[in-house]
Amino acid sequence: MLSKASSLWYADAPNPLAVLRANHDPDPEAALALAKQLHDDCDVRPIMVGTLAGCAGPEAGQVYIGCYPGVTVLCSAQAARIRPTEIPELLVRPLASEHTYLVSFDAGHGWGAFAHWERGELRRSFSSTRVNILEDEGLPLVWERPYWAGEHPVQWRAGELPDPQTLPFDPPDFADTANNEWLGFHYRAPAADGALVPGDVPICGFTLYPKGHAPEPVGQAPADGEAHDQRRRGFFGWLRGHDRVL
Repeated sequence: MLSKASSLWYADAPNPLAVLRANHDPDPEAALALAKQLHDDCDVRPIMVGTLAGCAGPEAGQVYIGCYPGVTVLCSAQAARIRPTEIPELLVRPLASEHTYLVSFDAGHGWGAFAHWERGELRRSFSSTRVNILEDEGLPLVWERPYWAGEHPVQWRAGELPDPQTLPFDPPDFADTANNEWLGFHYRAPAADGALVPGDVPICGFTLYPKGHAPEPVGQAPADGEAHDQRRRGFFGWLRGHDRVL
């Protein structure tokens, strides 16, 4: 169960879950190009390949990107905005995608947020702590009803005294349900047998440096094209299902 995530998803595929379950390797060249597009004031350096299980909530100065056919995920501290509508326009639709989904939460602070843009137009945005609603734009969606009806209350620990104005749900779990509705998997809820989990989704990591301050890349001889592709496929296949960062 992840305690923190800050992710933006750009989707053209009608069924993003089918794309993620198809075991496509993420495209590192496309990921690097997007990282540079979003951070043209920085030097961008590849650092590692990991999975959503370990990289969904990066700190400032790092981004993780997975580019798949019709689906791209960006994990960035810039997505952890108290008010999703304040996310820069460039982050909302950098790829001219049909749908943009934001899912962010920090369980340690009892905060969660989600948002949906269609062709760059906001359809729904919500953000709250356990007590305060920080943003509530657009019409509530059908899947939200059980949460507002109190069917998913906060699970308090023994001895905790809830604020009398506590909302009838836990915001991180509310945001996680948005992710499941839109992308077809949970960051936090226990996964059913055979369900996609964050550790199944490999993504490419990058460090951002101020212009002119990035270390020189270590020299490496280019690999033969076919052999390189085989090694890449083998590596990503091994990585899936491992909750680790390399």
